[in-house]
Amino acid sequence: QVRLVESGGGLVQPGGSLRLSCVVSGSIFSIYTMGWYRQAPGKQREFVATVDSTDSTNYSESVKGRFTISRDVAKNTVYLQMNSLKPEDTAVYYCNQRDGLGADIWGQGTQVNVSS
Repeated sequence: QVRLVESGGGLVQPGGSLRLSCVVSGSIFSIYTMGWYRQAPGKQREFVATVDSTDSTNYSESVKGRFTISRDVAKNTVYLQMNSLKPEDTAVYYCNQRDGLGADIWGQGTQVNVSS
Protein backbone atom coordinates (compact mmCIF):
# COMPACT_ATOMS: atom_id res chain seq x y z
CA GLN A 1 0.00 0.00 0.00
CA VAL A 2 1.20 3.47 -0.92
CA ARG A 3 0.14 6.43 1.18
CA LEU A 4 0.72 10.15 0.79
CA VAL A 5 0.08 12.33 3.83
CA GLU A 6 0.10 16.12 3.54
CA SER A 7 0.62 18.59 6.35
CA GLY A 8 1.53 22.23 6.92
CA GLY A 9 -1.62 24.01 5.81
CA GLY A 10 -3.28 26.74 7.79
CA LEU A 11 -4.33 30.38 7.86
CA VAL A 12 -1.87 33.02 6.71
CA GLN A 13 -2.11 36.70 5.81
CA PRO A 14 -1.49 37.92 2.27
CA GLY A 15 2.24 38.20 1.69
CA GLY A 16 2.99 35.49 4.22
CA SER A 17 4.57 32.07 3.80
CA LEU A 18 3.79 28.43 4.46
CA ARG A 19 5.65 25.20 3.83
CA LEU A 20 3.65 22.11 2.96
CA SER A 21 5.02 18.61 3.44
CA CYS A 22 4.03 15.30 1.89
CA VAL A 23 5.35 12.11 3.44
CA VAL A 24 5.29 9.03 1.20
CA SER A 25 5.23 5.48 2.51
CA GLY A 26 5.01 2.10 0.81
CA SER A 27 6.85 2.92 -2.44
CA ILE A 28 10.32 3.49 -3.85
CA PHE A 29 10.06 7.23 -3.48
CA SER A 30 13.15 8.21 -5.47
CA ILE A 31 11.96 6.88 -8.85
CA TYR A 32 8.64 8.74 -9.07
CA THR A 33 7.58 12.16 -10.18
CA MET A 34 5.96 14.06 -7.30
CA GLY A 35 3.59 16.95 -7.63
CA TRP A 36 1.39 19.47 -5.88
CA TYR A 37 -2.09 20.35 -7.10
CA ARG A 38 -4.76 22.54 -5.58
CA GLN A 39 -8.51 22.91 -5.64
CA ALA A 40 -10.42 25.99 -4.54
CA PRO A 41 -14.07 25.75 -3.42
CA GLY A 42 -16.31 25.21 -6.43
CA LYS A 43 -13.33 25.02 -8.79
CA GLN A 44 -11.52 22.25 -10.63
CA ARG A 45 -8.25 20.86 -9.39
CA GLU A 46 -5.27 22.59 -11.00
CA PHE A 47 -1.58 21.90 -11.42
CA VAL A 48 0.85 23.76 -9.17
CA ALA A 49 4.29 22.15 -9.42
CA THR A 50 6.17 18.89 -10.02
CA VAL A 51 9.62 17.52 -9.32
CA ASP A 52 10.93 14.41 -11.04
CA SER A 53 13.50 11.78 -10.10
CA THR A 54 16.35 13.97 -11.37
CA ASP A 55 15.10 16.99 -9.36
CA SER A 56 13.92 18.77 -12.49
CA THR A 57 11.00 21.03 -11.62
CA ASN A 58 8.00 22.56 -13.35
CA TYR A 59 5.64 25.26 -12.12
CA SER A 60 2.39 26.80 -13.17
CA GLU A 61 2.76 30.38 -14.33
CA SER A 62 0.61 31.62 -11.46
CA VAL A 63 3.07 30.40 -8.81
CA LYS A 64 6.41 30.64 -10.62
CA GLY A 65 8.84 32.75 -8.64
CA ARG A 66 6.79 32.45 -5.45
CA PHE A 67 6.59 28.69 -4.80
CA THR A 68 9.39 26.13 -4.67
CA ILE A 69 8.94 22.36 -4.85
CA SER A 70 11.67 20.10 -3.52
CA ARG A 71 12.16 16.58 -2.26
CA ASP A 72 14.22 14.89 0.42
CA VAL A 73 14.81 11.28 -0.59
CA ALA A 74 16.21 10.29 2.80
CA LYS A 75 12.99 11.45 4.47
CA ASN A 76 10.62 10.24 1.72
CA THR A 77 9.17 13.73 1.71
CA VAL A 78 8.27 16.34 -0.88
CA TYR A 79 7.84 19.98 0.09
CA LEU A 80 6.12 23.03 -1.29
CA GLN A 81 7.52 26.30 0.01
CA MET A 82 4.95 29.02 -0.61
CA ASN A 83 6.02 32.66 -0.33
CA SER A 84 4.27 35.93 -1.10
CA LEU A 85 0.92 34.24 -0.70
CA LYS A 86 -2.16 35.80 -2.27
CA PRO A 87 -5.86 35.33 -1.46
CA GLU A 88 -6.25 33.49 -4.77
CA ASP A 89 -3.86 30.83 -3.46
CA THR A 90 -6.58 29.73 -1.03
CA ALA A 91 -7.35 26.07 -1.77
CA VAL A 92 -6.96 22.52 -0.62
CA TYR A 93 -3.49 21.42 -1.66
CA TYR A 94 -2.99 17.80 -2.71
CA CYS A 95 0.19 15.77 -3.03
CA ASN A 96 0.51 13.49 -6.05
CA GLN A 97 2.75 10.62 -7.08
CA ARG A 98 2.86 9.48 -10.71
CA ASP A 99 4.71 6.46 -12.03
CA GLY A 100 6.11 5.81 -15.50
CA LEU A 101 2.80 4.30 -16.64
CA GLY A 102 0.80 7.36 -15.62
CA ALA A 103 -0.77 5.89 -12.51
CA ASP A 104 -1.66 8.52 -9.90
CA ILE A 105 -1.79 8.29 -6.13
CA TRP A 106 -3.23 11.18 -4.14
CA GLY A 107 -3.09 12.36 -0.57
CA GLN A 108 -6.08 13.60 1.40
CA GLY A 109 -5.14 17.26 1.05
CA THR A 110 -4.30 20.10 3.40
CA GLN A 111 -6.23 23.38 3.61
CA VAL A 112 -4.48 26.67 2.90
CA ASN A 113 -6.37 29.89 3.65
CA VAL A 114 -4.86 33.23 2.68
CA SER A 115 -6.86 36.05 4.20
CA SER A 116 -6.46 39.25 6.16
